[in-house]
Amino acid sequence: MKIDAKRFDRTIRIERVIEHLNARGTPTGTDWSLVATLRAQLVQGSTSELLRTVGQVAEAGLTFRTRYHDGITTSDRLVYDGQELELVEVRELGRRQGLELRTKTQVAS
Repeated sequence: MKIDAKRFDRTIRIERVIEHLNARGTPTGTDWSLVATLRAQLVQGSTSELLRTVGQVAEAGLTFRTRYHDGITTSDRLVYDGQELELVEVRELGRRQGLELRTKTQVAS
């Protein structure tokens, strides 16, 4: 699979949660740390409406393609255009040539 870098017209950030510990080793809080800033292609955006017991929730998702970056997992998050998005799938394209990152965010309606 050939990755066409000319299509990478968006900038995304990958962030990972870090846990703060006090002197005794007890967790005192969490924060997000920058893992990578990548150029990416926005492949698609989708919205699906789900009926929940609390009410109606719109679940929006974006899919990005980018060059391969080792270590990105679904426990990380993706930040695009000021939005913090949950990574729901990280798929390798080719043999370490690229990644497809599928995200979701929930917005109460």
